[in-house]
Amino acid sequence: MITSQSLDYVAILLFWVLKASCLDTFIAAVYEHAVIFPNVTLTPVSHEEALDLMNQNLDLLEGAITLAAKQGAHIIVTPEDAIYSFAFSRESIYPYLEDIPDPQVDWIPCNNPNRFGRTPVQERLSCLAKSNSIYVVANIGDKKPCSASDPQCPPDGRYQYNTDVVFDSEGRLVARYHKQNLFLTESHFNAPKEPEVVTFNTTFGKFGIFTCFDILFHDPAVTLVKDFHVDTILFPTAWMNVLPHLSAIEFHSAWAVGMGVNFLAANLHYRITKMTGSGIYAPDSPKAFHYDMKTEEGKLLLSHLDAHPRPRAAVNWTSYASGIEAPSVGNGEFNSTVFFDEYTFLELKGITGNYTVCQKDLCCHLSYQMSEKRSDEVYALGAFDGLHTVEGSYYLQICTLLKCRTMDLHTCGESVETASTRFEMFSLSGTFGTQYVFPEVLLSEVQLAPGEFQVSSDGRLFSLKPLSGPVLTVTLFGRLYEKDPVPNASSDFTVQAPRVMFIVITSIVYLLS
Repeated sequence: MITSQSLDYVAILLFWVLKASCLDTFIAAVYEHAVIFPNVTLTPVSHEEALDLMNQNLDLLEGAITLAAKQGAHIIVTPEDAIYSFAFSRESIYPYLEDIPDPQVDWIPCNNPNRFGRTPVQERLSCLAKSNSIYVVANIGDKKPCSASDPQCPPDGRYQYNTDVVFDSEGRLVARYHKQNLFLTESHFNAPKEPEVVTFNTTFGKFGIFTCFDILFHDPAVTLVKDFHVDTILFPTAWMNVLPHLSAIEFHSAWAVGMGVNFLAANLHYRITKMTGSGIYAPDSPKAFHYDMKTEEGKLLLSHLDAHPRPRAAVNWTSYASGIEAPSVGNGEFNSTVFFDEYTFLELKGITGNYTVCQKDLCCHLSYQMSEKRSDEVYALGAFDGLHTVEGSYYLQICTLLKCRTMDLHTCGESVETASTRFEMFSLSGTFGTQYVFPEVLLSEVQLAPGEFQVSSDGRLFSLKPLSGPVLTVTLFGRLYEKDPVPNASSDFTVQAPRVMFIVITSIVYLLS
């Protein structure tokens, strides 16, 4: 007979066993993958040809996964589009897709590969996770049939999803996420009818996952952190760097700080479209990052992270700035364009100074001291308060100190990667109407500045010491999600196609200039 005392003993023993199995820290890995592309064709290839291409990419991913596991990594993130690349039509992507079941089915593809039809890619990913005893995060394509009874069913009778999958260290499928916010060039995929909020628990923390363009929107990105309290975000991406504010390492590290979570970002490596920039970011500082526009090689990054990062103190992003009197207009303001948005700027004319510039409800304040005031470089303080409407529609409030491309003030906001001016100190703040503000500091040659700046509880982004390199930009990137346009689910991409292609071509020209 089992007594209540015995049950109490078993319960206590189980508690301590579970507690002992939980880790306070873990080793994270991300792999920036130099993807192998198929031959460009709008005609669908055979499933065998598609699988051959995917296996070529999986061979490279296998090398990274195996190496990461040998170095003790608990989890590895691989990029969006890493297994078959991008730039497909709806028909030509189809041979690359597999039916990915709901993880609730409790499935280890490596052990039972044919349970859900022919799934060789999921089988190989599962076996890689199992044989290396590591969590593997990958991005593949999911297909789901639908019928005419579904009013949203596409004409070809199927949904196609840009999909992240996670296999645990036993090879079990533990997470499946369908990308919600598709980029303009992803007409071959469908967005799910409702945003999916995907989390899973491990002995080294609670994880959430989303993909690339999702990061600029509230759902599911903010919801995962604020409502589901994840410790770490997994982020497969195919990110094109857009300076001055949306370089991959710059914005992703800032998002980790602003949201107070670990952030594992794995980017494709493809220089033609300026895709590079991966990192392992903690809420207090980047732990490892990589930016390489000189070679064609992939890169594996590893770092220790806290399994449960400490919540940072709440920041009132308008407290300090609201106590400074706004100046009268007419102090030399000028307008210039940053990624198609018109900012209001003031030129920094001295080696040291205090400046304020306003646009609509946003006033930005800057105190600074340069090491020297060079005669061959111009810096400006800018403010933007408005709806960005190019590759997506989202409302921004941005305060930025940046280097102008040339001495011409109208080049302030254009892409620039190198600088020579060093700053002894800076303090940037703004009258933001949102709690979602992401602090960016980017140095010359597109490098981060770990441990060289801090955010105060009253909303100031300030330097802790003279910066180790010349400054490209110091920015507070604010998002007012409540001012975003309501998505129109019934809009037809084909109607928008001419405008979309114009924007994409224009954006690529902008990126490569």
